[in-house]
Amino acid sequence: MSKIQSFGIIGGDKRQLYCGKSMEKDGYRIVYSGFEKICGSFDIDNTPFLTALKECDALILPLPCSRDGKTVNCPLADTPLAVENLKTVIGQKPVFCGMKNKLTFHDECIYDYAEGEAFAVENAVPTGEGAIELAMREYDGTIHGSRCLVTGYGRIGRILSAMLKGLGADVTVSARNERDLAYIRSAGMKAIHSERLAGQFDLIFNTVPHVLFDSRTLAASAVGSVLIDLASMPGGVDHEGAQRLSVPVLHALSLPGKAAPKTSGIIIKNAVYHIIREEGL
Repeated sequence: MSKIQSFGIIGGDKRQLYCGKSMEKDGYRIVYSGFEKICGSFDIDNTPFLTALKECDALILPLPCSRDGKTVNCPLADTPLAVENLKTVIGQKPVFCGMKNKLTFHDECIYDYAEGEAFAVENAVPTGEGAIELAMREYDGTIHGSRCLVTGYGRIGRILSAMLKGLGADVTVSARNERDLAYIRSAGMKAIHSERLAGQFDLIFNTVPHVLFDSRTLAASAVGSVLIDLASMPGGVDHEGAQRLSVPVLHALSLPGKAAPKTSGIIIKNAVYHIIREEGL
């Protein structure tokens, strides 16, 4: 049985709030910090940062845990929360976070809940839905009958392309290896090699985390398209080239937190529970 009876939810967006609320239903005591801008409408008590660090058995930080390495990622806080203060409890209690490489210090008690395969696959669903929601807002036509290109056939690419096909889109998917290209064709979609992108598309969804859409590729495939970049920073698009070609680019980061924070929060909770079981915490 786990020794952890309470969690400190430190910063983040609505995903962390839903994660905490779900844990409360499981019987844990939850201490929240870094949510001054929303605490009144979400029925939580906001605890000062240093107090919250001391009053819980384990900490849960956001995804990403920090954007600058100096402060906790706290878009709903009134004042910044210094990452440096976390050092006061490191080694004394487990710390669960997303993208722990963003921290400037390391310890065996810091666990990255975003590293697990199950987390990545489950998180691809709200990412795909969020991308389609964004496309519906930005594209003047319907998804049904539109010419869609999905670049990359990883977790997000697989789920997103299937969603688009289900909505009646004409879907082309790019990949680099023959196995993935065969899987794409067997799923009833058109396949194209990622290094030979060309054609006319209404919507392009990029999932490749490096600059795939340079000026040449943009000119060959993206003119007249709406390009939604789902890749993490710095993204997969040459923005200056896109501007010259008048290709609208939307860099859609943290879509799960925006499109489906409740589901995404429960995914975080389940990933944390999995680590606790695996590590015997």
